[in-house]
Amino acid sequence: MVQARDFSDKMPTSGRRPNRASNRHSVKIHVATYNIHKGFSQFNRRLMIRELREHLRVLDADIIFLQEVLGQHRRHAARFDDWPHEPQYEFLADEVWGDYAYGRNAVYDHGHHGNALLSRYPIVRAENQDISTHNLERRGMLHCEIEVPGSSTPLHCVCLHLSLHERGRRHQVGALIERIRREVPERAPLVVAGDFNDWRNFAGKRLADSLGLREALADHWGRPARSFPSAFPLLRLDRIYVRGFQVGRTETHRSSAWARLSDHAALSAHLQLD
Repeated sequence: MVQARDFSDKMPTSGRRPNRASNRHSVKIHVATYNIHKGFSQFNRRLMIRELREHLRVLDADIIFLQEVLGQHRRHAARFDDWPHEPQYEFLADEVWGDYAYGRNAVYDHGHHGNALLSRYPIVRAENQDISTHNLERRGMLHCEIEVPGSSTPLHCVCLHLSLHERGRRHQVGALIERIRREVPERAPLVVAGDFNDWRNFAGKRLADSLGLREALADHWGRPARSFPSAFPLLRLDRIYVRGFQVGRTETHRSSAWARLSDHAALSAHLQLD
């Protein structure tokens, strides 16, 4: 049974102790990031949350970074007969991902949405930081520490969804850099993933120069994968940045079956600790 936790504000460290092991070179994890478009298909034509859950299970990633996740929406719940009784993050995690965290960012009269992280491994600490630059576009970054078997140090994961506007993104990338410098030890493994809305890839150079992060799906010219719109991807919006990992097989999930689920393509990467 998965325990529901909504990390909308700063939370204390969990009482669970990390599993200390000596051989970190054998540690491999499979991660994915996906903007789920609040569980609706492109142009909001169909409710796809149940099909989306089945595809995530086939994907079988250990840790999944999700954006545009509905924690509650009373109007949709009244409108759709098959609307899940649980929050979307709990519905998606059920019986597969043993822990999860949700960062509530946008709150309105009929509900709220934000970012979520699903994990097969225990989340020992989580905090959701407000990085909004104006009231009409609420944004946050969800920072989790995860106890990965075989790793001598916790894995730090940051799930985020950046602004549609360049000025806002510059501020938010700066906040991300500041947080990682303050909260993440230099030798700790780190994954930062989500929807960056950064089609000109300005964030990539800043994150590489400031933090030593590299984009897992970047091609030989350093360009991230095309991920939007999912039916015919043109823009490079979604990213998986890593530090302390070797990158193995990566994939952009944009088949016709995946393209029906959301307006973004899902990205995944197989990682091994350096």
